Amino acid sequence: MIRNYFKIAWRNILRNKAFSTINIVGLALGVAACILILQYVAFELSYDNFHKNGGQIYRVRQDRYNEGKLSTQWAAGAYAVGNSFKDAFPEVQDYVKLLGRGKNLLDYGDRSIKLEKHYLASSSFFTMFSYPLILGNPKTALAESNTIVLSESVAKRLFGKEDPLGKTVRVNKRRPFKITGVFKDMPANTHFKTEMLISYATFLSDVKPDNPELAWQWDGCLTYIKLRPGTDAKALEAKFPALIDKLAGADHKKYKSAAVYLLQPLKDIHLYSHFMMEAEPNGDGKTVYLLLGIAFFIVVIAWVNYINLATARAINRAKEVGVRKAVGSLRAQLIGQFMTESVLLNGFAVVLALILVALALPKFNEISGQELSFALLSSKMFWVPLVALFVTGAFFSGLYPAFVLSGFKPVAVLKGKVLATRQGIVLRKSLVVFQFAASLFLLVGTMAVFQQIRYMREQSLGINIDQTLVINPPIVADDSTFMRQLAAFKEELLRKSNIKGITASTVVPGQASDWNAGGIRLKGSDESQGKQYRIIGVDYDFLKTYDLKLIAGRNFSKDFGSDPKAVVFNKMAVQQLGFSNPEDAIGKEINFWGDIFTIVGVTDNFHQQSLRDAYEPLILRLIPDLRGYFSVKLSGGEASSAVASIREEWNRFFPGNPFEHEYLDDRFNAQYRADQQFGLVFGIFTGLAILVACLGLFGLASFTTAQRTKEIGIRKVLGSSVFAIVEMLYREFVILIAISFVIATPLAWFAVNQWLDSYAFKTDLQWWLFLAPFAVVLLIALLTVSFQSIKAALTNPVTSLRSE
Repeated sequence: MIRNYFKIAWRNILRNKAFSTINIVGLALGVAACILILQYVAFELSYDNFHKNGGQIYRVRQDRYNEGKLSTQWAAGAYAVGNSFKDAFPEVQDYVKLLGRGKNLLDYGDRSIKLEKHYLASSSFFTMFSYPLILGNPKTALAESNTIVLSESVAKRLFGKEDPLGKTVRVNKRRPFKITGVFKDMPANTHFKTEMLISYATFLSDVKPDNPELAWQWDGCLTYIKLRPGTDAKALEAKFPALIDKLAGADHKKYKSAAVYLLQPLKDIHLYSHFMMEAEPNGDGKTVYLLLGIAFFIVVIAWVNYINLATARAINRAKEVGVRKAVGSLRAQLIGQFMTESVLLNGFAVVLALILVALALPKFNEISGQELSFALLSSKMFWVPLVALFVTGAFFSGLYPAFVLSGFKPVAVLKGKVLATRQGIVLRKSLVVFQFAASLFLLVGTMAVFQQIRYMREQSLGINIDQTLVINPPIVADDSTFMRQLAAFKEELLRKSNIKGITASTVVPGQASDWNAGGIRLKGSDESQGKQYRIIGVDYDFLKTYDLKLIAGRNFSKDFGSDPKAVVFNKMAVQQLGFSNPEDAIGKEINFWGDIFTIVGVTDNFHQQSLRDAYEPLILRLIPDLRGYFSVKLSGGEASSAVASIREEWNRFFPGNPFEHEYLDDRFNAQYRADQQFGLVFGIFTGLAILVACLGLFGLASFTTAQRTKEIGIRKVLGSSVFAIVEMLYREFVILIAISFVIATPLAWFAVNQWLDSYAFKTDLQWWLFLAPFAVVLLIALLTVSFQSIKAALTNPVTSLRSE
């Protein structure tokens, strides 16, 4: 019986090639898009799931408050947190401390490699986390001072086939470290990535006689704790304030800029953590689930196509059902037959979808910035969703048509009295409305994303980043000669005609300043008046090079011997200090961690980071011998020749340091890369949703037109023009799309507003943002049905009426 079902189903597919092709292609596109999105979502949700004890591991993060108001949120906290919590709370089984550090040169013999980033890690790192050691003892690899653990790829680059254990390498051409372990390269789906770990014990020995283990005012340490099984994290979190008040003492209580420590589950970090000093740029949980919603829309639209086309063809297959029933077929057998057709069509669609996924995956990775690969084919994370899609699609898309077709009365069918029911027509129209409402919703969302990105890129930053070359700080430098090298380097560059200025700073525009200073207050005021500010270390030329607008006071100047104790505030910073008029702040002295500084200038607010972030209270602190990023302002002309001459001077004054540079506007705009990738992905799948919907609309228009062939013939005989007939056929679809617009617009308005709320500076929602998608979808839909409509209107009425 089953074999017979498949044989008949195959014959029906071949007999109705147009119907079958539209259904298979539509389903394949829907399933392929859904698979790609599901793999993206699965990858994002898989972050840090490989840790054996991941459910027990939490990161201790902190919120900072100014006078009871939340000011900043940090992934890192005080150095004393980990050991203090373990000593005080039996619920804490172990802890790990991590200190992020920058670029390094690693040398062994005549081999030298550059590493982008490394961490100082405490001794429990390899016993708490599931990063497997290939060589070395996980319990002791990071226990001693001046020891280092390398990734597998770095060890191979530096040592080849030689055993690295026990060997000595030099960091930054100077300091020797003993290799005590080699770990397997970290997977892509971890929120923490590094190629080298140095023992935290090295840091402790370097800062003696200070003891960071007791420091509650030293911030910047990433702390992870492992809780004992069964521990209530919220209950433990509630115990933190009392302990901190006890251990931090008066230093902690005297400022109103209090720190509150919170527990963050390890598995939540990647999608739900966007705080200061994150180990890596994280993903966005809202984006992930929004894409999951798009996947649902696309595949449902494809299934709706099948239901629409199958029920539209019901009248054409009515006689087949009547004959089958007349010769004894049971309704259950007919349902089985039609469900078999659904299974076969969905099966072909899944095969085609797999081919489309294989072809699209490399480009999808390029657009989305992900690292999905064909290795997923062997993963249950691939096959489970695929099988679920196939079963669900075959069952639900085939179920309703099967019951409709199998329910025809044989007597009525064979007498030719079967007509499309009102309920069936309403259902098909409702499904078309759903399809296009979903398409309009997605299209409005896509346009809103690109409109917001354009708005952010076109706004004035309040700081001039044009024609600016940024050079990364030198890695290797002799402290005793650095000032002379720096001064000579700047002087030599300024002699060149294609260079207008050069400045050094701890960060450049587009970077967050991790220098957060609490307790800053006016000289003579009570310590409780201290507030938090973000600090950027700069040299004398920073304001001039970046064309920062002074609204009060003056710039730093070498003409004033006191300027090494001078600071420049931005407008928001002086307001936080209590001055509504920036001029009133000039000449005022502030207490900055026990030192007294004088406010000599106030700049207008400027965007240090993207327009996603609000203005922050910033202090520019003069540091004449600053070893930071170099910003070189170029004049017009050939940039490549300017870069070549800068490289030459760099190699002369800072030998042994790689010349790493980029244009600042590219660096700044890189902050919008995630939004751009999201917009592209959103747009591509929106286009696919519209394409799938139009495929169904094309098929539906074909059958609707075929059913009205005789009506069109009669209208032409009675004098109707081709234009009037085409208008009649258009009218039904225009009404359906208009209803879709009415449904989609308020939903899209609400969703877009919710998304824009995450931006401090956002575009206004204009009327055209909703009307333009409606016009686009309407035009595409009318073009889709035009072929069948015009063909029917031009048909000779004799042809359609000769059988009457």
